Amino acid sequence: MKDSRALNNTDDETDITILITCYNEESYIVDTIENVISALDEVGVTYDIVVIDDLSSDNSVRRIEEYLRDHPRLPVHLHVNERNRGLANNYVDGAFLGKGKYYRLCCGDDPETRESLVHVFRNIGKADMILPYQDQKAVAGKSGGRKMLSRTFTFLINTLSGYKIKYYNGSAIQLRYNVMRWHPNSFGFGFQADMVTRLLDEGVTYMQVRTLEAIDRKGGDSSALKIRNILSVWHSILEILIRRVRRCLYGDRSVRAREIPNSNDD
Repeated sequence: MKDSRALNNTDDETDITILITCYNEESYIVDTIENVISALDEVGVTYDIVVIDDLSSDNSVRRIEEYLRDHPRLPVHLHVNERNRGLANNYVDGAFLGKGKYYRLCCGDDPETRESLVHVFRNIGKADMILPYQDQKAVAGKSGGRKMLSRTFTFLINTLSGYKIKYYNGSAIQLRYNVMRWHPNSFGFGFQADMVTRLLDEGVTYMQVRTLEAIDRKGGDSSALKIRNILSVWHSILEILIRRVRRCLYGDRSVRAREIPNSNDD
């Protein structure tokens, strides 16, 4: 991979910060970084990449450090946590560590194809919030039960929040300021639904973008059904319900989120 990509960007002209989270991803983390860089270069945006290692016990940090030594001109920065903080906390921390106007999470086990990343990145700047959604029939490796669970979760969040979002667990492109200002109060797997509904409450513009393809995580079995994560999801659901009630009682009825049509998803 060449290191000739421009690094003379000033802080105020960086288009997007990408957060790559890493927890015991030594087999995938370098591929993830290169995959993300390749997609960003094809789209032609300026960027910086923040890699947060969440106290991995394998050789993830060593692999990242070796890669950065071999590619010193890349705008990639490594932050190693002194204790395990979890995905939601890392998501917020990464927004403060980056410098892009926009912000997106990419998981360290390389779950997204380059083509799918390019498809999503081409929508940077079209709305305050770009929401990818999956065609559940295209998800490889996900059981029928987990697909049903995903659909049920989406239905429940839409019912409680009053919105009509197609998918809440995709990695949205956000204005980085919004993540710092309106970051989620919940943790675990429900934090993205908490974040999205909170921003919709604030009246942001948003666009829903169908991903070209969706694949399941590579880094081992999903922990979505562990008791700690189930409890965290219910925490998110409670936060969303409380905000809905508060909005109905005290909110500014003139504030409305506005969906920007996506002509490419016809």
